[in-house]
Amino acid sequence: MPPHRRKTPLPASVFHVPGPQDHPGTPNTLDVPEAQAAAGEAQGASSPHALRIGPAGWSYPDWHGYVYPSRRPRGFHEAAYLSEFFDTIEINTSFYQPLKPETAKQWVDLVSGNRNFVFTAKLWQRFTHDVAFAISGSATDDESAVRTGFDVLRAAGKLGAVLLQFPFSFHRTKESMAYLSAVLLRFRDYPLVVEVRHDTWNSPETLALLLEHSAGICNIDQPIIGRSLAPSAQATSPVGYVRLHGRRYDTWFTDDENLPSHERYNYLYSQEELEPWIARVRKVSEHTQRSFVITNNHFQGKAVVNALQLISILKRKKVKVPEPLRQHYPELNEIADQPPAEPTLFPLDRPKDLTK
Repeated sequence: MPPHRRKTPLPASVFHVPGPQDHPGTPNTLDVPEAQAAAGEAQGASSPHALRIGPAGWSYPDWHGYVYPSRRPRGFHEAAYLSEFFDTIEINTSFYQPLKPETAKQWVDLVSGNRNFVFTAKLWQRFTHDVAFAISGSATDDESAVRTGFDVLRAAGKLGAVLLQFPFSFHRTKESMAYLSAVLLRFRDYPLVVEVRHDTWNSPETLALLLEHSAGICNIDQPIIGRSLAPSAQATSPVGYVRLHGRRYDTWFTDDENLPSHERYNYLYSQEELEPWIARVRKVSEHTQRSFVITNNHFQGKAVVNALQLISILKRKKVKVPEPLRQHYPELNEIADQPPAEPTLFPLDRPKDLTK
């Protein structure tokens, strides 16, 4: 029997900021009365380090020579390198299998040079993509496996949020609401954030459920195809979360087996496309204790480019830029805190552009 849920009113911290920059022809999502938004604005802004922006993942072969140097120094590790530029990274590997405690400990040590750095991590897909299995009694062992890794991060103060990423096929029904409630209860001691992608979740009942469980909502940018959930600026817990997936309309739902999987995330946001998200991020961060913006358009470092641009704009400062990246994306020179490195006598060994 699903746990009993009391009716919960929507407080002022739940809001949405409609804007003309939303995807054309799509409604704003999860709207609530404007009076609630106005009341929420009186709560004040967050502390200087409450907003963290970074990419989703770090282990991508195509980042070689783009984000990472072609010739890596001895002892080089991607996470340690990225922690020089960002205060957060979203862990992707925990989606595919539970994070091993020894691996979590290693990663904590690798980012220790940045005292403001915290990870976010995806929950194992066993609990978000295999509903039939997750409601069985055997899920207890899998929960324990998930916790062993996450608890290492939490004990070190390096776990900012756990993301429950549900697929587009996960629609809002009475049964799915009960299931989501059960998963939130199972992992309730972590700072949880829920990402849903289907427009059936565009409902006050969704917000009420998340509020009751003190779980955050993930505001996403994705190609709006059919009943895809449109952009929003919501807060339902002390943790705010935004994920930008890119807008590859031609590859998002493709079943073309000959198309490389990375093409789904081969997208660079323009300045004009980022502007409405800047407003949304500011609104979310004003109404939360800490917020995360994760760029998932990862192919050939585009997620890193857009994350650096968002940091520069939202924090009103120049940023440190990976030297290989600015050679491929010269627009980064406008926000870089240092001039380009002196040209070498011989051209750098650059990888072939896989998009050509």
